[in-house]
Amino acid sequence: MSKKMDWKQFLINYGIICVLGVLVIITGIFRPKFFSVPNFRSIALNVAPRFIIAVGVSGCLITKGTDLSAGRMVGLAACISGTLLQKADYSGRFELTKNLPTFGVWWVVVVLLIAMLVCAIFGLINGLVISYLNVPAFIGTLGMQLIVYGICLVYTDATPIGGYRNDYTYVATGSLLRIPILFWIALVVGIIMWFLYNNTPHGKYMYAIGGNEQAAEVSGVNVKWTKIRIYVMATLAYALAGFLLGAKAGGTSVNMGQGYELEAIAACTIGGVSVNGGVGKVSGVLIGVLVFELLKSAMQFLGMETNLQYIVQGFVIIISIAVDIRKYIAKK
Repeated sequence: MSKKMDWKQFLINYGIICVLGVLVIITGIFRPKFFSVPNFRSIALNVAPRFIIAVGVSGCLITKGTDLSAGRMVGLAACISGTLLQKADYSGRFELTKNLPTFGVWWVVVVLLIAMLVCAIFGLINGLVISYLNVPAFIGTLGMQLIVYGICLVYTDATPIGGYRNDYTYVATGSLLRIPILFWIALVVGIIMWFLYNNTPHGKYMYAIGGNEQAAEVSGVNVKWTKIRIYVMATLAYALAGFLLGAKAGGTSVNMGQGYELEAIAACTIGGVSVNGGVGKVSGVLIGVLVFELLKSAMQFLGMETNLQYIVQGFVIIISIAVDIRKYIAKK
């Protein structure tokens, strides 16, 4: 005899996804162009870099941490990439790199590595502060958020950056086998993170720390260095996302990525990553990001005022975290 469906538990686990799914269906009925190939392509291009950010944040959440510096790291990586990849003849070229010689296509990859290295240094500092100074992740990464933003302001002098080389913007606009390169990059990142989470000692240690940090340490897990690796890996993801977002936008400023950490946290919790630690899957993160992007697209198609969209997104973040905490209390 089949087990009776526990509707209460189902609604607790998937209620917010169901509500957003209904909104998407209603939008498609009243705005037929919502279910069009161009719109789905646009959503996919938005999902790709945000998924990379969210999968970086997910590791922090699984270990009962967080990373409020994610958005500013994205902005810093975008600004570093932008200043180093402007056209040689661009009239508004960044002053510090104005005399930089013109390099070949390989320079795009080098710049990505530079951005990732710079962000990794800040990730290492985050990990050290959280692990060895025992500063709560919320406070430590909030401080880093301000530090990174200040450094970005000093570096760019708050000047908008544009005039990118074609080989840089091609990363976001080009396709491989008729599928956007952005999608392929996000797919590779997702596969790598899935493998790390499910088939390596690092992944096992991460879930063990989130489940019970003291028990994990007693069992021989090097908790401090595992956390440091998590925060460094997270910043590598932010740097890649910032690099891609800059190419996609064709320009950037210090405000690139602002608030993206909150979207990432909300997407993770919608997708089943618990802020209480020990629970979460890469596939769930992808679902959460997709649902969140569908929500934003639906509100735009329905003609909702931009200011009201922020209010709705704020409610979604609050509700998703509240539901996650409710599930944690119920389990206890």
